[in-house]
Amino acid sequence: MKLLANPKVIVLLLAIMIMGLLGVAGGALGAQFGAGFIGAPLSHIQLAAEPAWPKAIAGFKITNTMVATWVTILLLTVLALLARSKVKEVPGRLQGFFEVLFEFFLNLADNVTGHDKGRVRRFFPLVMTIFLFVAVSNWLGILPGYGSIGWFEPADDVIHHAEEAAEKRGEHADLSEIHLQVFDGDGFLALLPLGSVGIDPITKHPTNVVTAAEYEEHHGEYAGKKVGRLAPFFRSANTDINTTLAIAIIAMFMVHFWGFRILGPLNHAGKYINLKGGPIMLFVGLLEIIGETSRIISFTFRLFGNIFAGEVLLIAMAFLIPLVGILPFLGLELFVGLVQGFVFAMLTLVFATGATIAHGAHGDDHGHGEVKATEGRH
Repeated sequence: MKLLANPKVIVLLLAIMIMGLLGVAGGALGAQFGAGFIGAPLSHIQLAAEPAWPKAIAGFKITNTMVATWVTILLLTVLALLARSKVKEVPGRLQGFFEVLFEFFLNLADNVTGHDKGRVRRFFPLVMTIFLFVAVSNWLGILPGYGSIGWFEPADDVIHHAEEAAEKRGEHADLSEIHLQVFDGDGFLALLPLGSVGIDPITKHPTNVVTAAEYEEHHGEYAGKKVGRLAPFFRSANTDINTTLAIAIIAMFMVHFWGFRILGPLNHAGKYINLKGGPIMLFVGLLEIIGETSRIISFTFRLFGNIFAGEVLLIAMAFLIPLVGILPFLGLELFVGLVQGFVFAMLTLVFATGATIAHGAHGDDHGHGEVKATEGRH
């Protein structure tokens, strides 16, 4: 009750309530009752990454997730150079932030590996890189401009590409299932202004969305408009399954590389191919191989599924309740992006630690002694 006596709190609550009412009335929900003055049509959603530019470069199509990946890499590189170039005994904010972050992960790696400094030195660079890349690329994905600014793909091109793809499958493209957006502007820019989420009173369909079949039937009615799709320049890197698969393959490749280096080729391969133990051990080895393969699949789809679902959720909330409806979910996506980076990095660390302990090792002392002896040979 004391909190409500504070005028600033009351003003803040009133502002939130007004923005909430504006969001409900101005979005797709309000459009059902003739409002919808700040809404825009639901963005086109597809699993595959879109080309970041209509033309291929040297026969190679660059996707918007590739661009986002390189933006993340460049940002991390710049931050690393800035933090490294200004190292002082009394750290500044950037140096202090990285020192706290690195110390946290070093302590985690130290505990997971059983205080084995050799393995910590091997595992830490990759584990830290995975965490930073996944978390930062996830956070960049919620910035304004991601998914909302791009190049315009005309309706004729969209239909042509759909027909080509259907022909390759031996089918005919169903034009009634291809949804296109009607943009304002007839020149260089194509815009979806606020309030373009109206509902046609007769068809009950969104006024700024048509199917390819409707477009071909009423082609002449769109003078002064642009009909087609928006292909964003930027899309969160981890909403592309190729990105998450690549990270998973690198992580598991390094896990087994360390297993071979530390235990030796025969000892590490012996975990999966054991001819001396009879049929049962051969079967156990087969299960181990299946388990290792499933880790790549699990890594890939856990990250891709969480981040892609989050992006779809943000698009849906921005469509239904603009302004405030999306705010709680932006916070949720920041948290999910951080957790996904942490989970990916920690699982890599745990798998690497497990892969560098020989079968039959009893207790930490045995395993660590073998690791240290092997490291001494390298």
